[in-house]
Amino acid sequence: MKKIITKFSVISDDSPCYIIAEIGSNHNGSFDLACELIEKAASSGVNAVKFQTFKATNHYSKNTKKISLYKESIFELIEKLEIDRTWHIKLSSICEKLNIDFLDSPCDFEAIDLALQVDMPLMKVASFDMVDSRLIKRIAETKKGIVFSAGMATMGEIQNAVNTARKVGNESIAILQCTSLYPAPPGITNLNAMQTIKSAFDVIVGYSDHTLGDHIACAAVSKGARIIEKHYTLDRSLEGPDHKFAIQPKELEQMVLKIRDIESAFGDGIKNGPRFEEMEFYNHARRSLIAKRFIKQGTLITDDDIIIKRPNYGIHPSNLELVVGRIAKIDIQEDEPITWDMI
Repeated sequence: MKKIITKFSVISDDSPCYIIAEIGSNHNGSFDLACELIEKAASSGVNAVKFQTFKATNHYSKNTKKISLYKESIFELIEKLEIDRTWHIKLSSICEKLNIDFLDSPCDFEAIDLALQVDMPLMKVASFDMVDSRLIKRIAETKKGIVFSAGMATMGEIQNAVNTARKVGNESIAILQCTSLYPAPPGITNLNAMQTIKSAFDVIVGYSDHTLGDHIACAAVSKGARIIEKHYTLDRSLEGPDHKFAIQPKELEQMVLKIRDIESAFGDGIKNGPRFEEMEFYNHARRSLIAKRFIKQGTLITDDDIIIKRPNYGIHPSNLELVVGRIAKIDIQEDEPITWDMI
């Protein structure tokens, strides 16, 4: 069975869904805000928080054309969103104390080395970066878990990324279905692609969610997602590109609770009568054979003598044909449940 082992969790098809609060760049350059985001995420019940570590000069060409979603050039925006790399040791220590994993999307080799320095259990490759075989190879060589977001990807591109990791002996791979829009409309989410990816590449699958609300993320769990990544902020009114579609702390807590409820609802698949908790209603509200009218002792019981209704104090309705044609051993009163010792 495929699995990725982290510091505090196991990610596999038989394990609870691994929930990542994607802080990304929503720290807005404030260490205190980053700490508060971690603490509130941990109290919400997530398994991990994740940041993004990049340098604008290594991440974007200055010649990149303006993206319609943003006011400034993408290079200027990314430059403002760079994380202070000296934070990693302190932030990872906070996560350690709170029993959640500290994760990152390292976007250059130096960031990968920094992830190793803080003993990061797995690393994420963003949708935009999964075509960078050199970056993937370096991450895979660490033998840590490697998680790909597959937004915009073709099956061939996913195959190339998976092959790059496997060529260096790394099988701790997960792939997240994703739509690279912010926010993403539900209609192009394509959750069924998770099963396509799983069947094709034999990997753990999950979903990186950019939709508004939590209902699509919850639906993904019911479709087999073993990892859910959800953008997260303290306040959607904060300045920055990823706050407006992110989930807030109380909403994150509710999403986690919903996911755990969904998982508990899967059950064992065995259908074999009432559960222990259902027995009161089973006894008092299920239908059984009831006397439709007074049946005198010694009388031949006919179909017209019987009504099938609640409660379940009498003979099971499936035995109706075995009761019809029998002789009443005693007087059976109208509306009295018929039991085997009466006939």
